[in-house]
Amino acid sequence: MKSGEKAAGTPRLVGHELSATGVTVAYDGTDVVHEAAVRLRPGEVTALVGPNGSGKSTLLRTIARLQRPRAATVTLDEGTDAMALTAREFARHVALLTQSRPTPGGLTVRELVEFGRYPYRGRWGRPDPDGPAAVDRALALTGVEALADRGADHLSGGQLQRVWLAGCLAQETGVLLLDEPTTYLDLRYQIELLDLVRDLADDHRIAVGVVLHDLDQAAAVADRITLLEAGRVVADGRPEDVLTPERLTAVYGIRIDVDTDPLTGRLRTRPIGRHHIRTERLGIPS
Repeated sequence: MKSGEKAAGTPRLVGHELSATGVTVAYDGTDVVHEAAVRLRPGEVTALVGPNGSGKSTLLRTIARLQRPRAATVTLDEGTDAMALTAREFARHVALLTQSRPTPGGLTVRELVEFGRYPYRGRWGRPDPDGPAAVDRALALTGVEALADRGADHLSGGQLQRVWLAGCLAQETGVLLLDEPTTYLDLRYQIELLDLVRDLADDHRIAVGVVLHDLDQAAAVADRITLLEAGRVVADGRPEDVLTPERLTAVYGIRIDVDTDPLTGRLRTRPIGRHHIRTERLGIPS
């Protein structure tokens, strides 16, 4: 099955809303995220963007409960306190794909994806009757069915990233968090992965929060963008409202022009360096 095609049967993925307010995180006694807020809605992709050190990954990891905040209110749907849930309960609602994971040895792709079923298994090996179907759906949704019996340590980087994503989907959560999922992938796999993220929101109503460095990728995939600078949210809204040349130039410290791609109709950003400015002055096309 190709990416974007629906798996056989009815997927059990059901979108949830995850809302975080007043998120403050400190390292060694110094606040690095300051009263940040982010809201992930079912059927929407929210991209967290900002310069290096702006706190976007720290914010994502905090709402995923991998980072302990100094203060935060995180709720699911109609006010359920996400911070009060057990780890197993939380993992049935929220899945996280981290920046880097060790390449496993001695496991097939299917076995690796089956690890995503851990929230549904008991401590003493309680049966997971829905597990095999959930794993099959996850393999199909990510387009890696044909690799199910292949050794995971024999995959390319792009294939392995899809397999890790399949493991997240096998959790059957309504919220999916992705921390720089396109890092180290070549152009084809970057675009295919972002297309899949868009499909999860559009076709399965998953609430997706994704950290991205590439502003053009964020503009292409996201319904909303949260822009951070020095640990603070400086703008949140539709891409066209957040990604303005004035705001981006101020946040990134370099001139950034913004226009509309005539082919896709999406926003397109254009950082302007010293050499580009020099060729403009000489009348040389860039």
